[in-house]
Amino acid sequence: MSYGQYGAPPRHAGYGAPPPSYGGPGGYYQQQQRGPQVPAGADPQLWSYFSAVDADRSGAISVTELQQALVNGNWSKFDLDTVKMLMSIFDTDRSGTINFTEFAGLWKYISDWQGVFRHFDRDRSGSIEGAELAEALRSFGYNLSPPLLGLIEHKYASEPIAGYGPPPGITFDRFVRACVAVKTLTEAFQRNMVFQSDKQRPWPEVKPYDKQGVPVPGTKRPGQSAHYRNGAWGLIDENTPNSLVTMDQIFEDGLKLGKDRDFLGWRPIVSRNPLKFAPAYSWVTYGEADQRRQYIGSALHTLFQNGQLGGGEMQTVGIWSQNRPEWQLVDIALQSYNKVGVSLYDTLGKDSVEYIINHAHLTVAFTSADHIPTLLKLVPNTPSLKLIVSFDELPEEASSVLKSWAQTLNVQFQTLREFEAFGKANILPLIPATPNTVASICYTSGTTNMPKGVVLYHKNLALATQSNLYGMELPDHGILMSYLPLAHIYERVAELCAIALGGRIGYFTGDPLRLLEDCQILKPNFFPSVPRVLNRVYQAAMAGGNVPGLKGNLFRKAVATKLERLRTTGVPTHALWDRLVFRKIQAVLGGQIKLVISGSAPITSDVMDFLKIAFACECIEGYGLTETAATCAKSWPDDPTASGTVGPPVPINEVKVVDVPAMGYTSDDKPNPRGELCIRGTNVFTQYFKDEKNTKDSIDEEGWFHTGDVAEIDQVGRVKIIDRVKNIMKLAQGEYVALEKIENLYSSVPVCAQVFVHGDGLQSYLIGVIVPEPVAFSSIATSVTGKKVTPEDTASLAAAAQDPKVVQHVLGILTQAAQRNGLKGFVSHSTDDLQTKLTLDLFSFEQIKRLHLSLTPFTIEENTLTPTMKLRRKDAYNKFKVEIDALYALGEPTSTGNKL
Repeated sequence: MSYGQYGAPPRHAGYGAPPPSYGGPGGYYQQQQRGPQVPAGADPQLWSYFSAVDADRSGAISVTELQQALVNGNWSKFDLDTVKMLMSIFDTDRSGTINFTEFAGLWKYISDWQGVFRHFDRDRSGSIEGAELAEALRSFGYNLSPPLLGLIEHKYASEPIAGYGPPPGITFDRFVRACVAVKTLTEAFQRNMVFQSDKQRPWPEVKPYDKQGVPVPGTKRPGQSAHYRNGAWGLIDENTPNSLVTMDQIFEDGLKLGKDRDFLGWRPIVSRNPLKFAPAYSWVTYGEADQRRQYIGSALHTLFQNGQLGGGEMQTVGIWSQNRPEWQLVDIALQSYNKVGVSLYDTLGKDSVEYIINHAHLTVAFTSADHIPTLLKLVPNTPSLKLIVSFDELPEEASSVLKSWAQTLNVQFQTLREFEAFGKANILPLIPATPNTVASICYTSGTTNMPKGVVLYHKNLALATQSNLYGMELPDHGILMSYLPLAHIYERVAELCAIALGGRIGYFTGDPLRLLEDCQILKPNFFPSVPRVLNRVYQAAMAGGNVPGLKGNLFRKAVATKLERLRTTGVPTHALWDRLVFRKIQAVLGGQIKLVISGSAPITSDVMDFLKIAFACECIEGYGLTETAATCAKSWPDDPTASGTVGPPVPINEVKVVDVPAMGYTSDDKPNPRGELCIRGTNVFTQYFKDEKNTKDSIDEEGWFHTGDVAEIDQVGRVKIIDRVKNIMKLAQGEYVALEKIENLYSSVPVCAQVFVHGDGLQSYLIGVIVPEPVAFSSIATSVTGKKVTPEDTASLAAAAQDPKVVQHVLGILTQAAQRNGLKGFVSHSTDDLQTKLTLDLFSFEQIKRLHLSLTPFTIEENTLTPTMKLRRKDAYNKFKVEIDALYALGEPTSTGNKL
C-alpha cells in the first residue's frame, strides 16, 4: 500500500526535488562503509544507509536502528516519537521492524516532506514557527484558529538546552508529525458517517434540522394530517437505484469487505461445574460463514426437494434458541437458498410453540439442546414436524437416547455438525430470491391472545435495513453486542445493519447477570437496547453518583455542565468531566460505545440526555413494529433537541395521524397535529399469516397500517409517541388515562425496577404495583426506618415493603416525578374553560394515588410478561387482585405523600 494513503504531503505544495543539502537525511552515514552486496534494482546509497544500521544482518531494522539512520538538517537525530510514527506507517506486517523495501518507501516519504518544509522555512533556520507554520497549514487547507495554532506550535516546538541542540521552533521531523497529526484529526472530525459498501452515499452532508420531516403538499384532509416524509432523503423503494431489495444482498455486501474479517463471536464454555466462560471471544469469519451457509442451505434444499421435509410452496424453517452464531448462520442460509424463516422466542411456553409450529406448518426446527425434550414431547401434537437439528454437540449417550426417542416418534434428529456434513456432500448453488419472495414469518409476542404471524418479504427487510443505514455512524468493522432476542424484529434488523457494514456481532453468554462482563470483554461500539435496560443503567449511575461529599458534588457538577453543553451545542463529550467522572460509567459497557439505540418502548428525555453525556456518544431513539420491519422513525444522531421524540420518518415510509375523537386528539390540534399514527411504505407488511380479519382491521384500503399508537408530529416533522389507543381506560369521573404511558414514565424513577399501573372504571384513581430496585430501595428503607438495610437482606427489604412510612415515602418520590413530567390527564372533549383546566391540574388523575410494593418480580415463566418483556396486563392484575382490591377499599387519599 502506498504511503499516499497514510498522510502523504499535499501534492500541490511542490515536493519531489532531491534532498536539499541543508536537510539531507542520512548525511552522516554517507561516510560509512557499505554493507553486503546491493540487491538487484536497489539504490546503492539507500542500501548503504540501511545496511550500516542493520547490525545483525537480518534484513530488517528496529525503531532505534531507524532513528540512527535518519538525521535532521541540524545533524541531530530524528525525534524518537516521529520515528515511531514513521515506523507505524511503513511497518506493513506489524512486526515492529521494516525491511529494505519499506525503508526505501519511508525515505521517499521523508524526501517529499523535505521539499514542503524547505518551501516554508524561508529564513533557512532549520525550523519554522508562528506565521510560517500558519501559512504552511493554510496551504494544505487547514485554517486553524489562533488558539489551536498556538497549541500545535507549543506541542511540537523544540527548545535549545544551554545553547545547544535543535533551533527554537518546529524542526523538520516535528513538522512532519504536526502535519500528519492535523491531517488525521481533521479527517476524523469530518468523517460524519461510515457506509462501507460499494454504493454511493445517497444522503446530503448537511441535514435540514428545521425540516426533518416535511408534509407532502395537498395531502391534508379532514380527520387526518398531511402525509410526512423524511426531509433529507425523501422516499425510497425497490425501484430506487442501488437499493438493497433481497436479504442475501446484505450478507454479500459484508462479505465483499473481507472474507478474513471476524464476523460472529461467542465466549466458549471452559468449565460446566462451576460454569465458566473463556476470558476472550472466539470468532467465525465472513469467509467461514459463507461456506457454512452453503452447507446448511444445500442440506435444506436437498431435503425439501426429495420430499423428506415436504416440498410445498412455503418452505418454512423454525429457529428456537437464544442468540448465538448458529442462529445467524442458519438465517443467512435461509436468505441465500430462498427458504422462509420462522423465529420462536427462546422463552416461549410450550403452548405458544405448539401453536406456531402448527400455524406455520414447520417441518424442521433448529434449536438449542435445552429445548429438544420439549419439542419431542410436542411431536404428537405437531404432525408437520419432521426434523430437529441441535445447535449443540451432545455427549454420545445423550445423543443416542434422543435419536432413539425421535425415531419412535417418526422424527429425525441430528446435530448441526452432522447436518452441515450432509450439505457439504450435496453442495448446491445459491438460489436467489426476488424482492416479493416471502423471507420470514415473524410472530408478535402477544400481550392478550395467541401471537399473530407477520409475513415479511425480502424487500420489506432489505429496504428497512438500508433505510436504517442512512445517517448511521459506526466505525469500520465495528462491534455490536447481541443480547436482545433475535426472534424480535428489532434485534434482527440491528444485526442486519451491522452485517451490511461488514461489522462484527458478539453474542452474550445468555446470562443477563453476565451481560456487563460480556460487554467489558467484547468492548462493543454499537449497543441496541430497550428502556428497561437503559433505565437500570441510568438508575445505577445516578445512585452511585448522587452521594454526599466531594464525590457527589463533582458528579452533580459534571452532569449539569455536560447537560448544558449538550443542549446548547449538541456535543456529548467534555475533556475534563469525561476523564474525571464518566470514564468509570463508560467502562461498564466496555468503554468503546459509539452509538446507543433505544427502541421497543418509549424512554424519557431525561434518561436519553443522561446516557448521551455519561457515555459521551450518540444515543438515539427509534420507533417501529414487527409489522413495519422494525422501522418507521429514527432520531438524527447529532440533533441536540431530539430527546423525547423518535425523530422524523425514515426514508422508506411516510406517516400521518388520524383523529381519535374519544381521546380528544385531532389532526387540527395546536400547535401540532395529534392522533393515531399510520404508516405506509415498502417496509410495511401486507398480511398476517392465515388471518384475513386482523389484516383488514389493521391495513386500510389505501395501504396505511394503523399502529394503535397515538403520536404528535412536531414543528420540524419529528414523531413523538404520546399515548396508546388500546391501553386507554376511562375512570369513574369520565377521564381517560393511558396506562402504558404512565408506566413508562414511572419506570425511569431509580427506585422502580418494574411498574404496573391499574385503573378501574368504577374508581376515580389509579393503583400502582412497584417491584423496587434493591440498591435504591435499601437506601430509602435505611433512611426512613433508621435501621441499616442492605440490598442482599431480603428479609429486611420485605419488611420495609410492608412498612406504611416506607410505602408513603416511595409514593412521594413517584408523585414528585409525575409532577415534574406533567402527569395529569385529559378530558374526552376539548375545553377552553379555565376552571376545568385548573381542576384537572389539581386532581392529577394520571398519578398513582395508592401503592403496593412487591419483591416478587413479573416474569415470563408465570405469564405476567411476554417474551419481549412487555406486561400482560390481565395476568398482572390477577396476580395482585387481592392487594389491589384492598387498596381500593381504603378509598381515595386526600394526599399522595408528595412532601418528603
